[in-house]
Amino acid sequence: MERFDVFVPAECVGQRADRFLADLEEIELTRSALQRLFEQGLVQCSGQPVAKNRKLRAGEHLTVDLPDAKPLEAQPQNIPLEIVYEDEYLLVVNKPKGMVVHPAPGSPDGTLVNALLYHCAGRLSSIGGVVRPGIVHRIDKDTSGLLVVAKTDAAHEGLCAQMAVHSVDRVYEAVVYGRFKEPEGFVEAPIGRHRTDRKKMAVVPDGKYAYTGYQVLEQYNGFTHIACRLKTGRTHQIRVHMASIGHPLAGDSVYGPRDCIKRLNGQCLHARVLGFVHPVTGETMRFESPLPAYFTEFLRTLRKEPES
Repeated sequence: MERFDVFVPAECVGQRADRFLADLEEIELTRSALQRLFEQGLVQCSGQPVAKNRKLRAGEHLTVDLPDAKPLEAQPQNIPLEIVYEDEYLLVVNKPKGMVVHPAPGSPDGTLVNALLYHCAGRLSSIGGVVRPGIVHRIDKDTSGLLVVAKTDAAHEGLCAQMAVHSVDRVYEAVVYGRFKEPEGFVEAPIGRHRTDRKKMAVVPDGKYAYTGYQVLEQYNGFTHIACRLKTGRTHQIRVHMASIGHPLAGDSVYGPRDCIKRLNGQCLHARVLGFVHPVTGETMRFESPLPAYFTEFLRTLRKEPES
């Protein structure tokens, strides 16, 4: 049984215990699983079981005991993939919008990993474990575009080393709200967990270093098409950084305005360029992915071009 000791920060005083725990990234429990923990008395404060609707107080420490569970293991599924490049060590995939990268409690199957296990007949790097085999880096469910997958542990380690020193070339294209006064710029601001909404990220003083460079490609009435080059790869980095300077991504219901553009089905963000040194052969590799239909159609409407 695994135990978590959780301190109640000042900004969470007065929250219900179940709501507070549901927002904690380190526990990652579904609502029904969390409900069972309360019912079984596995959430305690000062040795006493806590009711799920109990209001939290300043300075309290909760203990949460998680019963041992059978590890989740991804299973192969025959799901079509767009393979941009493949050899015996790695492959580059063009992920469609709406596909989750690896299984999680809310998305147990139908993910990129399930498709990769089928396509590669299980021959993927083991470093990510049974849930994330081969996964070197991720892109969000509603972000489309390129990512590299490792077939061998040696390839995985070599790619991670390049990620660590920020030598992987990653260029994203996005449509954001507003217009820019300058043709290019950058955001250099640390990113960490949001102080009150634990499911979101935010620019916070004690976060991890993050750098996003951007360049204006085209401006419209109320929107701008930009290219972003990442030096780091923090969770939701482009979405958080652009929102922090008043330019949230179109379609982003998490970091954008409440009346986000629903027809985009998520943020208008595409991983267009991916470049790295092959971790085994030493060859310099660079791949480009054309903008997908949802993106180009949105640009057409912003330009007020007639339908073709």
